[in-house]
This record gives sequence, C-alpha cells and structure tokens, in this order.
Amino acid sequence: MKVKSANEKIIFGLKVKQLRTAQGLSFAELSKTAGMSLSYINEIEKGKKFPKADKVQNLARALGTTVEELTNDDLGRNLAPVTQLLQSNFLNELPLELFGIELSKVAEIIAQAPVQVGAFISTLLEISRSYALREESFYFAALRSYLELNENFFPDLEEAVNAFTKKNQLPSIRPIPPRLLRELLEKEYKYTIATGLEDHPDLSMLRSVYQPEKKRLLLNGELTPNQRGFQFGKELAFNYLKLAERANTSSILRSRVFEEVLNHSKATYFSVALHIPLDPFVKAVGEFFALPKWDSNAFLGLMQRFNATPEMFFHRLTNVLPKFFGLRELFFLRFLHDPKTDEFTIDKELHLERRHHPHENGLFEHYCRRWVSTNLLLQMSDADGSELRVEAQVSQYFETPDQYLCLTLARTGYPSPDRNVSVTLGLLVTDELKETIAWATDPSISPRIVNTTCERCEITDCEVRAAPPVIVEKRAKIKRVRAALREL
Repeated sequence: MKVKSANEKIIFGLKVKQLRTAQGLSFAELSKTAGMSLSYINEIEKGKKFPKADKVQNLARALGTTVEELTNDDLGRNLAPVTQLLQSNFLNELPLELFGIELSKVAEIIAQAPVQVGAFISTLLEISRSYALREESFYFAALRSYLELNENFFPDLEEAVNAFTKKNQLPSIRPIPPRLLRELLEKEYKYTIATGLEDHPDLSMLRSVYQPEKKRLLLNGELTPNQRGFQFGKELAFNYLKLAERANTSSILRSRVFEEVLNHSKATYFSVALHIPLDPFVKAVGEFFALPKWDSNAFLGLMQRFNATPEMFFHRLTNVLPKFFGLRELFFLRFLHDPKTDEFTIDKELHLERRHHPHENGLFEHYCRRWVSTNLLLQMSDADGSELRVEAQVSQYFETPDQYLCLTLARTGYPSPDRNVSVTLGLLVTDELKETIAWATDPSISPRIVNTTCERCEITDCEVRAAPPVIVEKRAKIKRVRAALREL
C-alpha cells in the first residue's frame, strides 16, 4: 500500500468518526468489534493514522459499510466545504510549519467538530468569493504574518549575506557597483543579461523578467543603477540560496504556491542586506537618531549613502528598528498614485506588534488625504520624473490615543512617468521612542489629525475630503432608527 497523504488520512478519519457517531457506537464498542485498541482508533479519527488493508476491512465490517465506501473521498453534503478545502491542497500550501503548527493539529480541530468547522469554512469561502480573493491573497497575508511574527529580522539570511560577501570577496565599502554583481551572475551562474523590456508595452511596468530555459535576465532599460543592482542581488539570492520555486518576474503577478511568495521575500531580504550591510547601517541610523533636530536632508543622505532605492531603505529600517532600537510598534506602507485619475492604492504594507490604523482596504474607499503619505503625493507635480520629496508628520488618529511619527519619501515617475509613489514608516509615539530618537518631539514636525478613509471620517471641517462620509451617515441613520424604535 502506498503511503497516504495527510489529506487522505484526515478524510478517512472523518469518515470513520461520521459512521461511528451515526450508529451511536462508543470508542470502546468500535474497538472491541474491529479488534483495534482505543488509542489507535482515536489516532485514526484525528487524521494521524491510516490502517493497513486488513484493518480497513475490519473497520468497514464493524461500521456496517464497504471498504470502497470507507476509503473514497466523499464526506457527504454536510462536510462538502471540508472536502473542497482538503482536495484543493490549500492546507498543504499554507506555511503552517512556519508558525509552529502541525497539519495533524488542524485535522484534529476539524475532526472534533466537523459540521461546525465545515460551516465556518463555507462562510470563509463565500466571503473570499464575494471579495474576489484568490489563493495568493491568503499567501501574501500569511507571509505578512510570518514577517511580523519574526519582527522582520532573519539571522540566517544575514549570515548567508555575510558568507556570500566573504566568498566572493566583495568590497566592504558601499555602494557595490552593479557591474560587480552582473559579472558574478554571468561568470558564476552563466547568466545572459540584456535590456529591452521597456520596448514591450504590456511589460514596461516590470523591472525584469527571467527566462529560465535560456538563463537570460531581461531588464527594463529605464532602471537606475541602484535599481539594476537590486535586481542583480535578487537573482544572486535565488541561486546562492538555491530557491527553486520562484516567480520569473521582478514582482509576483500571480503566485502558484506559497513557497514562491516566501522565496521572493527571502531574495528581496538578501538583496537589501547585501546592498545595506547590517553593522554600518545600524551605526548610521543611531547617529541619525542622535541629531538634535529633524533634518530631512540628513534622512535623505542616509539613504543615498548606501545608494539605495526608497523601498530598499525603508525595508532595511523595518529590519533593524525592532531588533536594535527596541522600536517594535511600527508600520510600513507603499502608496501608488495616478495623477490623472487621482486614484490611490496601497500595494505593500507591514505591521509589527499589532494592526495599526493606516492599512490597505479593498472596499474602493478614498484614503485619508491628511496622511503625509497621500498629501505629499498630491503636492507633487508629474512633470519632472526625477522629483524626490521627504517629509515628517506626527499623525494623531481621530478619536484614538494613538499618535505616530511618520517619515515619508515620495517620488514621481514610478515605474513610468504617469504614476507616483510614496513609502512611509510610521512609529508609534511612546516614551521609549522619545528616549531613542532625540528629535522625535521637534516642534518643526507638523502634527495633524488623520483618519482612515473619507467614507468613515467624522471630521466635519476637512479641507481635503475626497468623498462624502457615507458610512458615517449610514451609521447615524441606524442610530436614529433604533432611538425611534425605543421611543415607540
């Protein structure tokens, strides 16, 4: 008999439990009739064991069914959602082991209350269909949770970068010339590298495409030197770390499996750490925090010292601030803005310690224009593709005690002239923050009351409102109805 998969064990265990409970048999009664120990039957029902053929026959006889009926994968109408979930292989794709969860534990939960769990799964599937959520939506959510669980710092990747640097005798002074990384790809890993991706209208938004059958990396010719260096660093990571499951585009368009999403994250971390080495960066950040006043030029200079893109720079900040400065309550957001349609979207985010107020929503609502992230983009002209702005804001979230020190970099022309981008690091204002960052209370940093979206905002005198407060008005109407009902 071939080795049974985890899903086959779960389905078999659920069928045994279904038939046993339907006939009113206790564990002891089934144990006696089937000639198996109580503990073994318990393990079967929990999805941990799959008996040999002779014991399957004994179980079928004891449960008043056939071997074929007992071993097929039909759990019946009530448990159809569970069957659908298991047959989709979705549980196997979720990175349960990254969170210290065994698949057998999940099976045990399902086995304890299969009908209730089935109804719950059915509800989740219905919600996901209603909001057009695909499997990769869960993969990216799982990845964010994994990063947050580890405070976005991974010593094994830091060590791998150090070993790679030593092995290839890379210079200790940064920035690393992109030419050196290109030569490594060509000589060590037999890459062919060319430009011309920008000539394909439908692919011009991508930075690179890898063609594995040719070992050819096709770059967008519009990339800056530091953007090219970052792409080379990612390709080196895929090869050096032996990350087989990967997307062949610079950003993941649609993920097939979770491992692809995870490996993309590892390659990104590796490239960022390669270009911005840990010890010098931690020292430089400490010196910047010790300045007596907020200095936007010093902040920009810190990024330029390592020849980093804003995304690389902020990624590295989220690596080091929790681990080396004790600043764990933070968020990162990347906004994209189309000046022609005035549409804002969040395509990257990270929250450490808890879910902070500013976050992505898929409800097509208008993000608050009071945020420094959006306001800075509104101020920017789309005429100059090289414009870069830096601003700090103390954001007080409306009717909450939460206050964030927000640092934002925004630039025009990303990745094409018709779109702008901003990246924001938000740090919860605490006593520890004020002790760590000397200029945290600098009066030159403008404070502002902000909210989530215009539709949910009760600020009445907002001069930058982009939409009426329809959700607020709806809630107020419901309150009036309830008050009228009480009076009646």
